[in-house]
Amino acid sequence: MSLAGLFPIDKWNFKSQSILTDLPEDEYAELCSHMEEQRYRKGDVIFREGTVASGIFFIKKGKIKKYHVDHKGKEQIIYVANKGELIGYHAILAGERYPDAAAALEECLLSFIPKEDFMATLNRSDVLPRRLLKTLSHEYTVLANSVSVFAQRSVKERLAIVLIILREKFKEETPSGNDILINLSRSDLANMVGTGNENITRFLSEFKATGILTTQGKNICIKDVKQLIKLSGYGNIR
Repeated sequence: MSLAGLFPIDKWNFKSQSILTDLPEDEYAELCSHMEEQRYRKGDVIFREGTVASGIFFIKKGKIKKYHVDHKGKEQIIYVANKGELIGYHAILAGERYPDAAAALEECLLSFIPKEDFMATLNRSDVLPRRLLKTLSHEYTVLANSVSVFAQRSVKERLAIVLIILREKFKEETPSGNDILINLSRSDLANMVGTGNENITRFLSEFKATGILTTQGKNICIKDVKQLIKLSGYGNIR
């Protein structure tokens, strides 16, 4: 089911997939020539917050969580990046250290582009700088929306929003006709919503009892996305 007209998914997802799409052939070939494939298992850290930025990563397979860790060691997941997205480029463009951490949510295959090679292509390109500027502008809008909404919504509403977003993330790699299964630990889900595991368990049980979703182990299957959108506080669904 499409969310068009029901939920503003564009306000919650970055658009870094578009950065490398249809680049001039020579520029794309140059970037590809410097790519090094790297495999990560579930839970592997790709880079840590505050470390020197050595390059950018193109996700060829899997999902990556971007997160901050507070002084108590608790994670706050700020974004889940999908196949086709780039991560790590903010620090490269700013000439700073990585502003957040990244880890694999599942088995991942990434292509690493060293900082020097990416910057060399960027400096010669007429297209890439404009694409990056447009993407960064959109990401600022997404993050501003996230901060604003999460500051005003209840835990139940935030959980509903996160489940809708994750449904779209996992939908992309689900074969047509198959159930979309959100495979995420309750701890990671709690860290996305900004609450404790006990609240996640309680509200998932409530959603399950009303037929909104089903669960099997860590897997969550959304059965009534329209009802979930109502609970999220977005729009009036007829």
